[in-house]
Amino acid sequence: MEAVLMPPFDKCSNPIQRLSMNIFIWNSRGVLKPNFQQHVRELTRNHDPAIFMVMKTRLGGERAKEITDRLPFDGAIHMATIGYTGGLWVMWNLDKVEVTQMANIEQEIHVSIEVRSSDFSWVLFAVYASPRLEERTILWNNLATVVEYHNLSWVIARDFNEPLNTDDKFGGREISVNRSLLFKECLDKCNMIDLGFSGPRFT
Repeated sequence: MEAVLMPPFDKCSNPIQRLSMNIFIWNSRGVLKPNFQQHVRELTRNHDPAIFMVMKTRLGGERAKEITDRLPFDGAIHMATIGYTGGLWVMWNLDKVEVTQMANIEQEIHVSIEVRSSDFSWVLFAVYASPRLEERTILWNNLATVVEYHNLSWVIARDFNEPLNTDDKFGGREISVNRSLLFKECLDKCNMIDLGFSGPRFT
């Protein structure tokens, strides 16, 4: 599961209580694996999520729709893959949330969420950043621009494919300080804070 970023909530006294629902974010590394659909059904049966996001699906178009039609959700949005990687799905159940599609581009799905059990609305950005630097830079600019156009609380569920510091990765090449600074500048413009994680650090 990927970590989630959230800006400070300044418009409601206790936003966490008002977001009393399960949301799953899964970097699946391919939805054509034999046990993928079984795992989704088991997670849904055991945890009853309102929203289920799948990243790095490596599958889009009609084949993606064929799979999500067989999963236990009422609605779904699919984004195409980025070459042989990427791919992003957002699925939900209508008895818990009403989802309105705002904008979708290659690396992002933007939706507004209205929680059925309350009058609380918020914005969800599902992000799978391109492995290519030039396209990630477009993503940083998009996020910094979007923050100026709404005043709702918002959550980014993401795989940014860019570490902020050396503690965010294990092995491989050293991080690029310049790329990390561009990433941090984007997060600062959006007033994002890292909600952290539980379990193994590198999942």
